[in-house]
Amino acid sequence: MNLLALDTCFDACSVAAGRRLRSLTPSISYACELMSTGHAERLMPMIEDVMADVGMGFHELDRIVVANGPGTFTGTRIAVSAARALALATGAPIVAISSLALMAMSPNAVSNNATTLAVATDARRGEVYFQSFHARSLMANGPPALLNVADAAAQLGIGPAIVAGSGGAAIAALAQAAGCDVHAICPNLTPEAIDMLFVSAALPITNRVAPLYLRPADAKPPAPSPFAKPFVGNIA
Repeated sequence: MNLLALDTCFDACSVAAGRRLRSLTPSISYACELMSTGHAERLMPMIEDVMADVGMGFHELDRIVVANGPGTFTGTRIAVSAARALALATGAPIVAISSLALMAMSPNAVSNNATTLAVATDARRGEVYFQSFHARSLMANGPPALLNVADAAAQLGIGPAIVAGSGGAAIAALAQAAGCDVHAICPNLTPEAIDMLFVSAALPITNRVAPLYLRPADAKPPAPSPFAKPFVGNIA
């Protein structure tokens, strides 16, 4: 199977290409750059680099895998837009995965003896993007959600639980104050596209994918000006 995986949800841009993944001679190339801005400028050059590195043409792609959020509004939109464009150009179907599920798959997110592994990223305003998983199977206990810190801590119960990501420390502190066995790890954890290569074969394909924002945009269209009047008459 030939795959291309993309992620730009948070403060990193990562891409991975896998050629002949189910054969005896697979080839994988991976690139990741930490950045808070500039994803749009770097994504396509990075895609070209990993595709060339494995010697694969875009017409050979069997699937395009993308982390579709949650994340920053601009970052999430960039990878989804690129996946849509590549699918249109190549005819390859898309597989989408939540950025939080992807982070849970990281080899750095070690759950030790915990029964629950959660991923929580800081969404500001005292809120986190949150999703919890069974620590061994990584089966999701529910969909990604936007929660305040107290509600996220309540989702974990008495534990034992591990919370990874930039929002983990706040959740763990609140949970520990209530006597729960919850600990935070990996505050700088970001999704990595290479982890998508090994799970995408088991995920459903789609021809349409949309960004998973979980929160409405802060920017709103301007209200109509009270001084503007509809035009009446003819344009000569």
